[in-house]
Amino acid sequence: MTQHATFRRMQDSTARDWAIIRPEAARFCAGLPDRVLAHLKLLEGDYGGFPIDRYTHCLQTATLALKDGRDEEYVVCALLHDIGDTLGAYNHPDVAAAILEPFVSEANHWMIRHHGVFQGHNFFHHIGLDRDIRDRYRDHPHYARTVEFIDRYDSPAFDADAQTYAIGVFEPMVRRVFAAPQRSLYRPAMQAAPAA
Repeated sequence: MTQHATFRRMQDSTARDWAIIRPEAARFCAGLPDRVLAHLKLLEGDYGGFPIDRYTHCLQTATLALKDGRDEEYVVCALLHDIGDTLGAYNHPDVAAAILEPFVSEANHWMIRHHGVFQGHNFFHHIGLDRDIRDRYRDHPHYARTVEFIDRYDSPAFDADAQTYAIGVFEPMVRRVFAAPQRSLYRPAMQAAPAA
């Protein structure tokens, strides 16, 4: 039988309540890779007018990065860069960056958070926007990294005839990257959580 804390307001919680909650939270956190992969799969079949669906685009972006010898964290960022499309139609890079932030380097986080503005260089002028918005970041240390991400991996990953690895290639990488946060307010507490 599962135990539950009994408080009605957070300020009334006790150490005994948290002795129940912490192992449950640890179990929930352990399921994050499954939830992320399931959410990514929601992009399957969503073409949005593009030559391939958004799921295949993500797989193709990661395929290009992996074939180019990028490290596992970078490949996972490439895979998940558009995961925010389902919930953040107007800010999908922010959604993807928020999911990745605790688990990736600052450089990879910044790249994913800003990839939409940088990809815009390729099409903003077709929809009435300034294609050079990315230039406001020209002096940022991750500017060149983000341009390279777009040019080598994101932009060419709309090819219906390109080799695209299956999700099974990337799933173990996602599990390893999401195994433990590098940066999180909750990291020390979760590491100290008693095993269930």
